[in-house]
Formats: sequence, structure tokens, C-alpha cells
Amino acid sequence: MHHDGRALAGVSEPRESRAGADDNGSRPPLPEAAASDRPLAFAGVALAAVYVPDAGNGDLRLVETAGRATSQYLPPERLPLSGDSPAAHAFRTDRPLWLDLADLATRSEGRDSEGRNSEGRLSEGGLAGGGPTPSSPQAQAQAQAQEQQAQAPPTEAPLAALPLGTEGRRLGCLVVVGASPVGFEAEQRRFLERYADAIAGMLRTEADRPAPMSLLSPALRSLGVGSFVLMPDTGLIEADEALLDLVGITPADFDGKVDTLLAHALPEDMHALISVLEPSTEAFGRRELEFRVRRPTGGMRWLSLTCRVVASTDERPEQVLGVVTATSVLRQSADDVSRIQWLTAALDDATTVRDVGRVVVTALREPLGADRVALAELRDDRLMVTVLDPPQPAAWPETWRSEWRSEWPDAPVSALPTLQLALRDGRMNLWSAGTALEPGLAGIGAGGLAVLPLPAKGRVAGVCLVGWDEPHDFVPEERSLFTATAALVGQALNRAHAHDAEQELATMLQRSLLPRRLPELPGGTAVARYLPARRGLQVGGDWYDVIALSEDRVALVIGDVQGHSAGAATIMGQMRTAVRAYAVEGHPPDVVVSRANRLLVGMETDLFATCCYAELDLEEGNTLFVRAGHLAPLIRHPDGRTEEVQVEGGLPLGILAEAEFPMTTVALTPGTVLALVTDGLVEATDLPLDEGMRRTRDALAAADPADPGRMADELLGGVDRREDDVALLLLRYDGMKSRPIRAGWAVWRLPDAVMHARRFTARTLRKWEVEDVADSVLLVVSELVTNALVHTQGPVRVDLMVRGDRLRVCVTDSSPRAPAKPVSVDWESTGGRGLLLVEAMSEAFGSMPVADGKQVWSEIVVPQHEPAPADPEPGAEQEPGTGPERGTGQEPGTEQGAAP
Repeated sequence: MHHDGRALAGVSEPRESRAGADDNGSRPPLPEAAASDRPLAFAGVALAAVYVPDAGNGDLRLVETAGRATSQYLPPERLPLSGDSPAAHAFRTDRPLWLDLADLATRSEGRDSEGRNSEGRLSEGGLAGGGPTPSSPQAQAQAQAQEQQAQAPPTEAPLAALPLGTEGRRLGCLVVVGASPVGFEAEQRRFLERYADAIAGMLRTEADRPAPMSLLSPALRSLGVGSFVLMPDTGLIEADEALLDLVGITPADFDGKVDTLLAHALPEDMHALISVLEPSTEAFGRRELEFRVRRPTGGMRWLSLTCRVVASTDERPEQVLGVVTATSVLRQSADDVSRIQWLTAALDDATTVRDVGRVVVTALREPLGADRVALAELRDDRLMVTVLDPPQPAAWPETWRSEWRSEWPDAPVSALPTLQLALRDGRMNLWSAGTALEPGLAGIGAGGLAVLPLPAKGRVAGVCLVGWDEPHDFVPEERSLFTATAALVGQALNRAHAHDAEQELATMLQRSLLPRRLPELPGGTAVARYLPARRGLQVGGDWYDVIALSEDRVALVIGDVQGHSAGAATIMGQMRTAVRAYAVEGHPPDVVVSRANRLLVGMETDLFATCCYAELDLEEGNTLFVRAGHLAPLIRHPDGRTEEVQVEGGLPLGILAEAEFPMTTVALTPGTVLALVTDGLVEATDLPLDEGMRRTRDALAAADPADPGRMADELLGGVDRREDDVALLLLRYDGMKSRPIRAGWAVWRLPDAVMHARRFTARTLRKWEVEDVADSVLLVVSELVTNALVHTQGPVRVDLMVRGDRLRVCVTDSSPRAPAKPVSVDWESTGGRGLLLVEAMSEAFGSMPVADGKQVWSEIVVPQHEPAPADPEPGAEQEPGTGPERGTGQEPGTEQGAAP
């Protein structure tokens, strides 16, 4: 056996899902048991199958199977939802169905002829229940003949059907066939329920995708269950990727030797591990062990190992097959010391309040045989319910169902005197069967109720309720367990609450610093995504923005401030505000980035930032890029090709005040998708930057640009590491549906300058055939030009534009001061009425800063008609049917700015 780390790690490729297969009647293949299926074998599963509803004909359709294929277990391709199969029953009732041999024998009475064929193979009726009765006479005759010939053997394996659903949605059903006639034990059932929840989560995630990926193997990996095959004679071990991740080893660093794994175990647990991994000739049974490993980060993790030995022909140990999992997956030991030890380790890994609740349920309900467990935080004088197990509303009193079953349920403590007394005294209360309690608690523990206040730092952090339906005797050992559990859970709940508050604050900070929504663009669609890092404060320095500069120009910016802290987030907010401010002033991209760089240098911070800025002309498709130490933008062409835009780069922001940031021009065609990303998407410890950019380009090429939102989600689909926060900005450039008509005039400071501006405006309106609004437009031009000439210095320019039913008049001057309307105008005033007249004649009126001053604009509604093509200006290019183009600045027979 070679020592290649990845090969020995047993990493297998995901099998193709049947969710998108054609309905051709073919049965999905049953693969041989792979390394990824070994945990299922230890869970007592010979075969697992996933069914999803088929909206077309009301059936459950088989989409994927896992396990070892045998002739005895063949799942049917389809199951009728209206039938009495276990899968259909579990799907309809939304409750798991566990069938042992006796239950299956009862269900099979009278159905053998339908359930098994003459070969004794389980068919649609046998594995899944009774099938539909044949409708035609020929089918009935054929079924009767098969019934006479069939000699079906008795059912030899248990079966379970678990519904797959989340957030009130029914997504399918998981059918598992047991590997042993004994049936599924309690810990195996809990594991399979967790497995079903993981599959349901993947189904919900993949529900909107055109071709869902594999479900069973990824769901198994998400549970953190690793497996191995050890050869004792050679000391070589085949470990899957999940096991290596639990121990803290990357597949590339694993040499396939068991000593490499043992080196991560704590010395105190080494002796027990060696006794299991080097079995004697007498140790051929199933063995279990809990041990500790030291993670690369220095933290300790508790793991549980379950294994069995395969003997060779000479009765010597040939292989050791086993699974390893976090201790929260398997059942704890029966003794109190082991329970408290396990609970301490599990609560140490619980970070959120809901995580603490799940640990409490695992620690108390099953080991104590309880029927209900509830956990609630104490907030002032109200209880905030965190966990109710079982979650079905019917399992709890009416008061809990009506008042507490909501997203953030709460109720006053005064409504429950028993809880109020326990919380006030801080002492555990155990109520035996038959005790009269208030209606809000009477239905929780008819056979016994334990009320456990949860102390934390001199106060009560919450309360835990444990109830039994049948009469329960509280033995002394349980009282000690309750006392120790309450103290541990109270401290953990206090830590988790602080963690949740910290994360909520970080989330609010991040959301307040990023745009709430992106503007609607006339010539494209922009979408953005942000994912925080999965470590630390979960707040970082990545930011994005979409800035509408005018009706036909937009700026896209993405950046990344160094670090993951509140300080980095604060700098990020300042940089985003600065870039937006410089952009809306009308500066070109290189000036915007250069000024932002000077600002960051002047902040005297040790942090630097990278940035990529793009200004897009939505009418022409011309784009100006500036890159300051950031990743190059990506482009997806309309034909599906992708490329990195070769943008000349500059230094990161905050390094050198005099740094230069050159611009790069790229022309986009309608249908092009522009993608700006941060390094959290394309780079990680185990992912080189070049490989990450290649994967992102491939995902960009494969995605459907018709839905930019789904396109962004697919680009983030593989981001499950998230060592760094991730920002993604996409823009699909569609082009302007209607091109505006433009004309411009440079006003010279002559005594009759206003007259020349009016004459230019009148001729332009006649060419565009919008003379109906000539009086209003001429009045607006007169007032705005007069105001600019009187109150400012430097050049003045008039620009006219028609788009749709709006005519826009813009007068640009060199003064940054916005025009101010008079507060009041009396009869003796000689001025101040001009802006009031402009506002009265305009549909919309305002001013905006530009690079060298300001622009005062007015919009006037024009009648709906198509303007006739105008004669082209001398020396100006014109597209057919568009009229005068922007930027000509000339009239026939005149030079720009000269008197007509």
C-alpha cells in the first residue's frame, strides 16, 4: 500500500444525484459500500434511500441510494403518496416510523403476493408497503398469477422511514433498511434522526437549483462522523476526510500511518487507544471508547470511537473497522461521572443559546427516560423559551402552544407560580406524580416534574424543566446529577447569551456599514452578497457599493480593509463613505481612489485597504477600472467565456500618500456580467489564489446570467470554509433601452450671453420637435444661465437632453456652492424670484456637485411623441434615428462657444 495522503484518506467523489434524472422507469444504481458509507453501517443501516415528492403525478420519486447493493433490498423507483407504504405514511404524518420484524410481519400479512416477486426480491409493495391494486383486467389477472406462483420468504430486516422537512416544508422521506434483525437501538435512532435533519437541510438549500447535487454522502459528512480501516499487521490506516478533520490533520499532511493519528491524542488516553487499535485474538467484539485529542489551535476535543475487528482465516485480527465522532453524536456512559464529564466537554463547544439547549436535551431526556425537556432564559421578569423537546405543539400544554410557540416566545414569570418560587429561591424542585400544579405546568410532567433553576454568577440565568408521563421515582443519584447539570448549564447559558449578544451587535454593525439596498439601474442589474467570517467577532473589513452617478453612469466599488475586528469595520465604513462622497462629486475614478488613499494615510492607522473601482457608462458600455492592490475583476461574456480583466494595479490604500492609480478602459457589450470579489471567496489555507480564481471563473461560466441573484448564490455555493469574510458584487450589463438625445452649448461671458443661450435652446427644440414646451424651457434656461453668470466666476455650460417624456436642462458652473432660494420675497424686492420661477415651471429641480463645481438641473415633461431625426451637426457622429449626440457642443456654422 502506497503512502499517498489523499488516497489513504479515503476521499471519494460524490455520486450523481437522481433528482434531475429523466422519468424513464430505470432504477437508480445501488453503489457498493464506500468509505463514506461506513458510518451508516455502524448505525445499523444496510441501505438508505431518499424519496422526494414528484409534483407531476403525486408520487414519491427515488432520487438517491447509499449502502451495499444486495438482491434482497431493491427500493422501488416510485411510491404513491396515497398508499400505505411507510415512506408515504411518514411523509403525510411528518413523524418517523420505526418498524421491527414483528411490525413488518404484521404489515405484510395478506400482501406477500404484492410485496415480493417469485425471486423473493423486495419490490414496491414489499419494501415500502402495499402497492396499488391493478386497475385493468389484464393487470389483475397477471397479479393473480404472480400471487399463485410467489413463495416469499419472511421479512428479515427492520425498516425505518423518517420525514424530511424544515421550516414547515415537507421535502421528502428517508427510508433505511437495518443490517441486523435486532432493529435500531436508541443511539442509532438518534443518529438517523440527525442524519435526516442534515439531508433535509441540503434539500432545502438545493431546492431552487436546476440540478441538485448528491445528498446522502454530503449530509453524512456534515455530521462530522469519520471512519477508518486499520491493518494491525502493517500499522497502516485508511481514514476518510471527516476523521482527519476531527483530529485536526489535512489530507495532504497525512501519511497513512496510525502513529500519525495517535500523536494527536492526549498521553493519558494513549494506553486505552492502543488497546483498541492493537486488538488481541480475544477482542473480536464491538468496542467503544471516548478519548481526547489536541487540536492544531491548542484546544482539546472529546471524541468517541466505535469499532469491531475482522478476523482472518487463522483467527488473527486482520482489520479493525470503526467510526469516530464528536461525543455529542453518540450516547453518553451510564455513570454520573461520565455524564458530567461529557456534559462539560459538550457545553464547552456550545457557543449559542440554542446550542446549549440541544446539549441539555441530549444529556437529560434520553438517559433519564424523560418525555419532555424545556429550556428557558430569564430576561427581567419574563421567560424566553429556547428549546422545547419534542418540538410538536401537541406535546405541550395549551398555554405553551398559544403563547410561547413563536419565533421569540416569552411569558411573564408571574403567570407560573411554581417557576416563580423556584427562581426566587434558586433551589431545585422535584414534583412527583399526582402533584397539583397550575395549568401551565400540569401537562408537562404528569408522572414527575423536575424544575431546575440555572445559577450563573450570583443570579438565575434561566430554568430547565424535565417531565415524565409515567410515574417516575427521583433516586438520589438523579438529584446529584440535576444539581451538577444545573450549575454547568447556567454558566454555559450565561456565556452563550453574551456570545449571542456580541454576534448580534457585530451583525448590526456590519449591516449598518454596508448598503441596505442597491439602486435600480436603467441599463443593468446589480446584486451583492456578503458573508462574515466563521471565527472571531464575525465582523470584517470587506465592503461593496453601487453608486448611481447620473442617469447613465454608475460606479461599482469593492474593497477589503486589513483585519477582522471592530476597528477594521470602522475603517471600512469611513472608506466606503469617502469613496461615495468623492464619486458623487463627479471626480474620475483615478481621482476618487487617490483621494481615498490620502484620507486613509492621514488617519494614522496601521491598517491598509485594497480597492477595485469601476465606472460604467450604461449607454455606451465603456468602463474605467482602477485597482489599488485588489483582485482583478472578472468578466463573463454573452457567449459564456470568462476572463480576468488585465487592470494595471497600484499600491493598496494607506501605504503611500503620493501613490498613482492608473485607469484601464474596457468596452462591455450587452449581456456581459462583471464580477468583483474579495479574497475570502478565492483564497484559503488549503486553496491557492490561482486555483480559487479558476474555480470562480468556472462557476461564473456555468451560472445562468438570466437571474443575477441566483448567479451570486451559486458563486458562493462552495464557500463553506470562510476563514475570511466574503464580499461579491455582480452587474449584468444590458444596455440602455432608449438612448437619450443630447445637445450642449458653452456660454461665453458676453453682454448678450443669455440671448445666445436662448437662441441655441430654441433651435434645438425645433429640431427635436418639442416646441410645445419651448416657453417653459426658455424661461428655465434664462433664469439658470443668468444666475450662473451673476453669482459665479469661470466657464458656464448649458446641456439639453431628452429621454422618453422628460426634457432635462442642466447648467454647469465652477462654483461648488448650491443656489439658495430666498426665504421670503416682498413687493419691494428686485431679485430672488428666478429660482422660484424655475421650481414652479419644473417637474423636478435640484443641484448636484461635479468635479469642477456644480450642476443645476431642471426636468420638464414633454408630450409623448417620437422626435424626428435631426440633421447631424457638422463634424459630429450620429447614429441613425437618434438625433444629435451628446458632447457635440456646436451649432451649424459656429465654433463651440462662439456667438451664433
